[in-house]
Amino acid sequence: MSHAFTAQSLGKTFGSLEVLKGASLWGVAGSVTALLGRNGSGKTTLIECAFGLTRADYGVVKVGKHVFERPSPHRLARLGVFYLPERDLLSPAHTVERHLKAAVRLPRPTSTRQGTDSPGDYLAVAERLGIAEIVHRRCFQISGGERRRAELAIAFLRQPLCLLADEPFAGITPVDRVAVAVALRELAGQGCAVIVTGHDVADVLDLADTVT
Repeated sequence: MSHAFTAQSLGKTFGSLEVLKGASLWGVAGSVTALLGRNGSGKTTLIECAFGLTRADYGVVKVGKHVFERPSPHRLARLGVFYLPERDLLSPAHTVERHLKAAVRLPRPTSTRQGTDSPGDYLAVAERLGIAEIVHRRCFQISGGERRRAELAIAFLRQPLCLLADEPFAGITPVDRVAVAVALRELAGQGCAVIVTGHDVADVLDLADTVT
């Protein structure tokens, strides 16, 4: 079992509230890991600390052979870690196509897996995610489910080593949930270590190989 991504023994306190105490999380190459817990249990805090958006009080993050006591988003992104937040990732003023082209132009991460798609074939990826007909629309003109599929299209183009997806099913229709689940499973099938959180337990459990 290959751990592409590990957050080990992370702790985080906000004021007098201890949110994380020795929390750990593993992302396995080619597998989907679900991070489950009650509302307010610290799932998002753990993901944000693991990606370096929030600084943990203690603990380490490992990406391959690289070890970080203070991870930062840009360093992890360079190593092939892709973070998909619950909030919108795309700029509402730009078209979907502009975002996809930007993903192609960005420098390649140093630790990407070998995907099955050509990194420049953004139209083929858009077709696969069911968003080919909306690529010329600005992001404020598309639905929440279409935005989520566009965000995943960017992930396909970046061919990440690990995907951290916080609440990928939140606020989207059942049809979009199915499309998102298929996309996440396909990313895992290409060798990506996929980690997801979610309140929709049935959707997450149907998708997951492992539950934390």
